[in-house]
Amino acid sequence: MGRIVALNYVSLDGVAQDPHEWTMEYTTPEHLKFAHGQLFASDALLLGRVTYEGFAAAWPHMEEQTGEYGVRMNTLPKYVVSTTLEKAEWNNSTIIRENVKDELTALKERLDKDILVFGSLNLIDSLIEYGVLDELKLWVHPVVVGKGQKMFRDGAPLSKWTLASTTVMASSGTIVLDYRPAPAA
Repeated sequence: MGRIVALNYVSLDGVAQDPHEWTMEYTTPEHLKFAHGQLFASDALLLGRVTYEGFAAAWPHMEEQTGEYGVRMNTLPKYVVSTTLEKAEWNNSTIIRENVKDELTALKERLDKDILVFGSLNLIDSLIEYGVLDELKLWVHPVVVGKGQKMFRDGAPLSKWTLASTTVMASSGTIVLDYRPAPAA
């Protein structure tokens, strides 16, 4: 059975918006190796509309620069949760418009490996509310951004998590905190 795993870059002050603007100097060979392992341990991508549109505009043109990672991004099945996206033209893309919880539960049952969520902050809030997010990997970067959308919206419902593991990227000071939903008390 597949698992939905969110991988998100976060600053020390909790900002997760536009990480391309503040994470590049922390991208080391150690970081790339870890990201490569995550992507190649997955069967699909799950994205919100905004992240999907950004990725769909960029990744088809990045294979030469990123090699097998870019090829994998472009060839994996992609599922975008949106009620406003007209069409999904990026290779192997499917729009999920309704019955999101049921569709994602069925997707997890069809796949064997991870279903990765990059960015997609509003979607992550929904996944937590639906109880279908199986793992949350926060890549905490040693930078204070000062402004931007936080990882979780104000007013998000209470959810509790258990730390499963940490990965320290000593070369950059980035720490990946791997959380799983805490068992119900």
